[in-house]
Amino acid sequence: MEEIVVRYIHFIGILFLASTLAIENILLSKSMSSQSIKRLAVIDGLYGVSALVTLGAGLTLWFAVGKPSEFYTKNPIFHAKVGLFLLIALLSIIPTVFLLKHRNTTAANLSVPQRIIVIKRLEMLLLLVLPLLAALMARGYGLPSS
Repeated sequence: MEEIVVRYIHFIGILFLASTLAIENILLSKSMSSQSIKRLAVIDGLYGVSALVTLGAGLTLWFAVGKPSEFYTKNPIFHAKVGLFLLIALLSIIPTVFLLKHRNTTAANLSVPQRIIVIKRLEMLLLLVLPLLAALMARGYGLPSS
């Protein structure tokens, strides 16, 4: 039962992460009002929390409950999945810093640098690869032959 609860938390974290990232991409534009920036900063905070929940549950599945840790540790596809997740997390730092810096702006409108928009689009694109890697792992791809 413990594994089911952790897997459920992991899935909810993933769904929330994808949803908040999609919302950010929909709302993000070249010019935004101060209220929109503030709203986007809150959504970005939820995105960060969902990433931490997903990571925490994933680490728990890897090291504490469910399959033996070797199932994950010996699979290069798993390492690609974790690496991609961490790359997305690192990329997200740049837009997060921008939003935190400007969330209390007094300007009526704020120009959003193109690199912030490109990074958010790239995060979404990279996130789309993670389920493919998870599906490959679930089918046993990447495991050493016995």
